[in-house]
Amino acid sequence: MPKQKRVQHRLRARSFAPARLLTILALLMLLPAAAAMPDDAGSWVWPVDGARTVAEPFRAPAHDYGPGHRGVDIATATGTVVRAPADGVVAFRGVVVDRALLTIDHGDGVISTFEPLASELVPGTAVRAGDAIGTVASGGHAATGTMHLGVRVDGVYTNPMLMFGDVPRAILLPCCDAITRAGARAGRSL
Repeated sequence: MPKQKRVQHRLRARSFAPARLLTILALLMLLPAAAAMPDDAGSWVWPVDGARTVAEPFRAPAHDYGPGHRGVDIATATGTVVRAPADGVVAFRGVVVDRALLTIDHGDGVISTFEPLASELVPGTAVRAGDAIGTVASGGHAATGTMHLGVRVDGVYTNPMLMFGDVPRAILLPCCDAITRAGARAGRSL
């Protein structure tokens, strides 16, 4: 192969390598969440009245014990009534460290947790989507004026916004001009 052709070949390979790597990484990040999503994903009701304002978004950890934000912090005032986002059964209500929290088992491996949340419900209580489950309290890691909502699917923390249908699907766009075998840009005459 002549030197000029080898150089062109290397340049083409280098220009596509970052795009391929980013595409593969994006797919690897999406596959576990997509595989774990329950059938009712996107059908939950927002747990507080008013605007859907997320003060702190979900950030998946790189591994089970890595840093991240395993839920979303919803902007809402202390004392705001919180509603069950879907049918389920109260699995836990109590204080963990310094935060009052409530956990609902929605079945099929889906668990939601609200903190800080003051509630009178007891474990075993059945709740329907939209039922009042408590009021926003204070304490814990969530900043004053927010409530943390976490969702686990089969034990894996998942972006809660997927359950509300608020996360648009990624659309992959080409990042580089395609190059034909002759070395010209695709779509152009030689």
